[in-house]
Amino acid sequence: MNFFENYRHIRERIDERARAAGRKPEDIRIVAVSKTFPPETVQAAIDQGIRLFGENRVQEAKSKIPALSGDFRFHLVGHLQSNKARDAVGLFDLIHSIDKASTARRVGDEALRAGKTQAVLVQVNTSAEDTKSGIDPDGAFGLCREAAAMPGIELSGLMTIGPLEGDEEAVRASFALLRGLRRDIAGRLGMKLPELSMGMSGDYLIAVDEGATLVRIGSAIFGQRSEG
Repeated sequence: MNFFENYRHIRERIDERARAAGRKPEDIRIVAVSKTFPPETVQAAIDQGIRLFGENRVQEAKSKIPALSGDFRFHLVGHLQSNKARDAVGLFDLIHSIDKASTARRVGDEALRAGKTQAVLVQVNTSAEDTKSGIDPDGAFGLCREAAAMPGIELSGLMTIGPLEGDEEAVRASFALLRGLRRDIAGRLGMKLPELSMGMSGDYLIAVDEGATLVRIGSAIFGQRSEG
């Protein structure tokens, strides 16, 4: 399967949508989410020219990434348990899913131990769905303020998952809320917070409209998953 053709098609749609919204296409990166796919599939994608990947589970990434070769980087886009912080710091350039101060602190400690500054995003539950991880919007500023002050941590922005059910209006409202939070928090903290991670295979174009800098695309690149 030519994963890069799928990737290129998505890239073209993003670029067109970005220009229509008055944005620079180069400000938006695609994270190819490779969860549940074997190393052979990811290696084929790397060989075809895809460079940035996302994984949901630390344990899966821990077994998969060492089997790969070439020029690539990985982000953690799924929930992070504190007891997986050491492995996460060793594997990922960016952690999208910090939703507790205790997890951020553990990540910072492990980053210092590894001689690294770990870039992270704070995950916000912008759709008030109980099944989702993420801090409530009302708590986002406090968590960002704490994380930004932690040694070993570089706070780079915010992440959300759009509503699992709902129309385009609900999805857009969720993403617009995250954009507004980022603007407010950045202003209050006096820092840029350049990244907004939002949008997946079914709603990434709406995310582009609303300011996403990272879109997390899995099935539209790799095809349907058999599990998880």
